[in-house]
Amino acid sequence: MSGRKDFLNQAAPENYVAGLGRGATGFTTRSDLGPAREGPSEDQIKEALAKRAQQLGAAPPTAYGATEKKEEDDDDERFQDPENEVGLFANGAYDREDDEADRIYQGIDEKMDRRRKIRRFVLPHSPLPPSHIPAIGANGLSCRSDFAGQITDLNPFNAYREAREQKEREDYERNNPKIQQQFADLKRALGSITDEDWANIPDVGDLTGKNRRTKQNLRQRFYAVPDSVIAGARDSTQFDTSVTDDGAQANGSAADGADGTMTDFASIGSARDKVLQVRLDQAAQGSGTDSVAGSATNIDPRGYLTSLTKSELKAGEVEVGDIKRVRELLESVIKTNPKHAPGWIAAARLEEIAGKIVAARNVIAKGCEYCPKSEDAWLENIRLNDNHNAKIIAANAIKNNDRSVRLWIEAMKLEHDSRAKKRVLRHALDNIPQSVVLWKEAVNLEEDAADARLLLAKATEIIPLSVELWLALARLETPENAQVVLNKARKAVPASHEVWIAAARLQEQMGNANRVNVMKRAVQSLAKESAMLKREEWVTEAEKCEDEGAILTCGAIIRETLGWGLDEDDDRKEIWMDDARASIGRGKYETARAVYAYALRVFVNKKSLWLAAADLERNHGSKEALWQLLEKAVEACPQSEVLWMQLAKEKWQTGEIDNARLVLAKAFNQNPNNEDIWLAAVKLEASNDQIEQARELLQTARKEAGTDRVWIKSVAFERQLGNVKAALDLVNQGLQIYPKADKLWMMKGQIYESESKLPQAREAYGTGTRACPKSVALWLLAARLEEKAGVVVKARSVLDRARLAVPKNAQLWTESIRIERRAGNTAQAKTLMAKALQEIPNSGMLWSESIWHQEARTQRKPRSLEAIKKVDNDPILFVTVARIFWGERKLDKASSWFEKAILLDSDLGDTWAWYYKFLSQHGTEEKREDVMSKCIISEPKHGEVWQSVAKDPKNASKGVEDILKIVVSQLE
Repeated sequence: MSGRKDFLNQAAPENYVAGLGRGATGFTTRSDLGPAREGPSEDQIKEALAKRAQQLGAAPPTAYGATEKKEEDDDDERFQDPENEVGLFANGAYDREDDEADRIYQGIDEKMDRRRKIRRFVLPHSPLPPSHIPAIGANGLSCRSDFAGQITDLNPFNAYREAREQKEREDYERNNPKIQQQFADLKRALGSITDEDWANIPDVGDLTGKNRRTKQNLRQRFYAVPDSVIAGARDSTQFDTSVTDDGAQANGSAADGADGTMTDFASIGSARDKVLQVRLDQAAQGSGTDSVAGSATNIDPRGYLTSLTKSELKAGEVEVGDIKRVRELLESVIKTNPKHAPGWIAAARLEEIAGKIVAARNVIAKGCEYCPKSEDAWLENIRLNDNHNAKIIAANAIKNNDRSVRLWIEAMKLEHDSRAKKRVLRHALDNIPQSVVLWKEAVNLEEDAADARLLLAKATEIIPLSVELWLALARLETPENAQVVLNKARKAVPASHEVWIAAARLQEQMGNANRVNVMKRAVQSLAKESAMLKREEWVTEAEKCEDEGAILTCGAIIRETLGWGLDEDDDRKEIWMDDARASIGRGKYETARAVYAYALRVFVNKKSLWLAAADLERNHGSKEALWQLLEKAVEACPQSEVLWMQLAKEKWQTGEIDNARLVLAKAFNQNPNNEDIWLAAVKLEASNDQIEQARELLQTARKEAGTDRVWIKSVAFERQLGNVKAALDLVNQGLQIYPKADKLWMMKGQIYESESKLPQAREAYGTGTRACPKSVALWLLAARLEEKAGVVVKARSVLDRARLAVPKNAQLWTESIRIERRAGNTAQAKTLMAKALQEIPNSGMLWSESIWHQEARTQRKPRSLEAIKKVDNDPILFVTVARIFWGERKLDKASSWFEKAILLDSDLGDTWAWYYKFLSQHGTEEKREDVMSKCIISEPKHGEVWQSVAKDPKNASKGVEDILKIVVSQLE
């Protein structure tokens, strides 16, 4: 067995306190804390020294009177001081020097102890021996000479001190007993309490003032009755014969809602719809529609100011407590700084808001007394008073501020008679003859032009540097005199560009704009004076002239200043095109036309400039101007087939077929063997029913400009004519030359499919997908053929292989989902949709499919909001949102979303079709015609339904208008 004791019989660890680990400790007050811990006593020091000497094997030290310790006490460590330093020097050698140092420190300690005891000496109550009695001198208590130096027996003093300290301690404990001593008698009395008395002892409550007041407030709190309970009690005694939304009759009992527990789901749904509608609008505004229009901004300054105006406080809308607090603050302001006019004005307006107009007048009147030189204070005083008092106040204000233009103007406005107003202004001009504002007001009051000219002539003499006065005088003069006036103004203000622009406009008015180039002289003069404006500022001045009808001056400004400050190293073409586009965006078409004209003089052979100018004329100009521009364009860029075809198209659309043929002939001479020109000629002949000539052109084009596109157009031409055999022969010949042309494979499969030869069509599509694995349209045709044949499994397999060949393609994923939906596999369709949205989260086509076919009607709007946040800009998604609003009969919202979709992509024909279908039911005839004309101008070429209709051989000869109507009829 082990000699170790069991746990319960072991000795307790050092400093162990029972129950301390589980928190079973009593509370301790300040009275429980005793005096500070004393140091080791003399006996403890002696014992420590003796023990250390014994451990070192040395003689016992003589310091502090240490003696050899008994042997039986060596192992007793219970009385050792834990703070002694025995263990610290246990391995050190104790020699004579250490003993000598200990004796020296002992002597010092004894001397200090004697001095301390002498200072604390107090006469004892019992008589002491005469040798211990101190002497009493004339200056008080003193010691004998032998007592001060040779005291050896201090035991009486020690005994007295200990007795005194013990008495003081007892007195303190008696006067300040511990809490446990105070309740000692009560604790003893608890032994006589019975069990019933013990059970009846009340629980301790929180009697602090704060908690007591809180509980009282809770007991006194008033709880308002819900409105539903009041309404139910009101309706409980009424009878109602109306019919609710669900078709049931609302009888008069109303017992179901009398308890206030009924939930109005209709109101909750309408509120939810409003919130979603606001979020959709915010999402659309935060997306790219504004950026497309060029007006994207985070803060609307006008709307911000409007909101500030609407938030203006009125007298009845302000809390009385707020007015009192602000009144105290403003009173402190005006008392602290009575010369501060804004403080008086604020105090007066506060009283005005509070409805105390008299107090407001008194406050501002006092403010005018303290601040007689503040025109703002006087103006506020005039505003707050009626007309009669305001005139008196204005007179006093002008006496103190006779150089204030604003005060003179306000005094003039107080007069109702024209003569009185003139009189006030004359006095004002006598005091402030250099004020342009006063002269302008005086001129505006004159009804006779001659008197106004006299005033302006005098004004220009007094203020020769005012350009406004010079221009006003020139406008009132005849053209000849106006020219003289402007010459004087140019000499007086040589750095003013306004004078030069006015001179140019005067020459235009006189019909001399082409003979006299005023703006050229203006640029030279302003450059000499170092007063030349920036290019952007000149463009702004040109737009102002356009607004005022000075078209020639606008062009002259652009012609002479557009190149100012730009070097040849700068990208001048892009800069000027940006300027023109900005002017078009602001509706300043003449300025943009002048910018393009100047840019084309510098960059004559730039096709992009000619095309941009042609677009401007096509959209905002006349046919004759467009023809002239395109004729110049083909002369400048004869190698550009685009310009030739645009000119031929414009001629053809106006019915000038021969001129169009002539244009194409010139284009052939300049661009031989160009496929675009060949195909344009074929289209021209085919549209005019010149079939044989068009076929010959295509045959020649296949020989001279043999490209896959020419072969594709040849096959399409034969299909349109119904020559299926010839088209199939051309397809086979083209595929031998261009086996990678996916459109030829598609046309071959479509020809077989139209002939109901599904195996041959399947073989064509299969061979085509192997030859062109990246062609999405070819994969889609192959899958639709299998679905048409009823083999859904094969169609699914084709699309799976297509997604492997062309990953992350929204069209392939959408077709897979639609196949499952048409087959009735709703669960599989949702699974595919989830995978597709994980792979392509920003596809509007996938989101639209999910919203429209996989969501309940009530969940479409929240789902569309989520989609708009995920997809930045997508017209297909915008059309889906518009259709949702259309279904909810929110026609304005639907119309706005359709227009946003068209702005995003005007080339998407399905968007035009949906919008036209919407207008066919809810729009006006004018709106439908407008949309139709814009669609014809845009000539859309893309869209799922649009392409299927436009590329159908049956619709080859139809125009945009006919195709739009067919697409509208096929939309679901």
